[in-house]
Amino acid sequence: MNAVELKDISKAFGGILANDGIDLTVKEGEIHCILGENGAGKTTLMKILFGLYSKDSGRILIKGQEVEIKEPRQAINLGIGMIHQHFMLVNRLTVAENIIAGDEPLKGIFIDQERANSEVEKLSQRYNLKVNPAARIENISVGEQQRVEILKALYRNAEILILDEPTAVLTPQETEELFQVMRKLKRNGKTIIFITHKLKETMTISDRVTILRDGRKVGTVTTSETSPEELARMMVGREVVLRVDKKARKLDRPIFEVRGLSLHNKKSNLYLKDISFTIEKGEILGVAGVEGNGQLELEEALTALRKIEQGQIILKGRDITGLRTRERRDFGLAHIPSDRLKRGLIEEFNLERNLILGSEWQEPFARRGFLVKRAIQAYAKRIIKEFDIRTSGSQAKAADLSGGNQQKVILGRELMRDPDLIIASQPTRGVDVGAIEYIHNLLLEMRDRGKGILLISAELDELRSLSDRIMVIYEGTIVAEGKTEDFTEEELGLLMAGQGLEGVG
Repeated sequence: MNAVELKDISKAFGGILANDGIDLTVKEGEIHCILGENGAGKTTLMKILFGLYSKDSGRILIKGQEVEIKEPRQAINLGIGMIHQHFMLVNRLTVAENIIAGDEPLKGIFIDQERANSEVEKLSQRYNLKVNPAARIENISVGEQQRVEILKALYRNAEILILDEPTAVLTPQETEELFQVMRKLKRNGKTIIFITHKLKETMTISDRVTILRDGRKVGTVTTSETSPEELARMMVGREVVLRVDKKARKLDRPIFEVRGLSLHNKKSNLYLKDISFTIEKGEILGVAGVEGNGQLELEEALTALRKIEQGQIILKGRDITGLRTRERRDFGLAHIPSDRLKRGLIEEFNLERNLILGSEWQEPFARRGFLVKRAIQAYAKRIIKEFDIRTSGSQAKAADLSGGNQQKVILGRELMRDPDLIIASQPTRGVDVGAIEYIHNLLLEMRDRGKGILLISAELDELRSLSDRIMVIYEGTIVAEGKTEDFTEEELGLLMAGQGLEGVG
């Protein structure tokens, strides 16, 4: 029997059609992957199934019965649970208190805490989801928090579980543990819908895959009968080369050096502690770590967006610690920011204006205090052509471009300046696999031209395929550094979790 059938589901936000007549069939007791890039409509479709969004048109059937789901409580009553990408837990409450919230066992008019702890313990043992019912959420790991979210759904008798990008903040070990849990749930008769954009995970865990692109369903395939290459082609509509061809590099002189960099982010209470490293000409140094361990603070410190408390930053032999962002850029530093909309683009500006940001009052773009429109337009058209930016023209607003093309605008602007050092933070976040292929090749081309690159990425596969060396950051400290080939994926995962390995670095 089919656990879920969605028929001709459509949903628009303003003038944007997020879901366009989508059909989806999920069988009982299968792990069904919804695969697609950011903006493909995956999460919107599942939020409709869970009652967080109302559909504009279409039908929903649960176990053959047509239903109307207008709010999450109705979905929960139908046996549907959703584990969101950003956990919905109360930090100050215990594991058990979070799981039972809204469905508390009572003793008279009071919550029966002993029974609640006992029920959570039994549930966790049944599904091999190890948690301490008495522990506070603020004191447990991200992986454990995810288990709490799953237990919260199971406590409400969920038969259909929706997991939205569940591995985004997990180490490789935690990801494997999650997959083991998913297989156990499947053996217990549960149906799992798994939202992701990662091909490797899709091939590892799913029984069948439905691919979405630009709000439409491209197709559904059986995982055992497909390949990563075919899935990539379906996601972007053309053939994609998934392998990275990296040439051997010769040792060269250092171009960038960070010595004893330290700072305190008072908002998050995170300390960067005594960060030191060097990057040679023609070298990519990767930064691995679970998000939130100091990567953002490091990116902002190196680009003068955050003040450091001690340490030195040396570029081409010159101490640039006291220089402002624009002065660092003028001296040869390029920045591909982790948040392209917050730090990289002004959405309401057209491409011409975005492509000269930071250089707008320099020649040839300005003369005697006035912008030279003809020079700006010619420069923008050149970048659009060279970096294959898909747009209606240089007058198009940045907001109207896809994520991949917005990223190409930033790459074009930063790399066209012929920098010596590139800070590339999450350079492929939220872009399709075709744009990922393009960005990877571009970074390797920069490396081969003698540029130094600091690559900060949450994607371990990306780091391992592009980086010459990798350093691991954990709670604001570099815990290991070495050649990429010296680390196994398992070792990197342990280091990212702060468990460390003797003899590495």
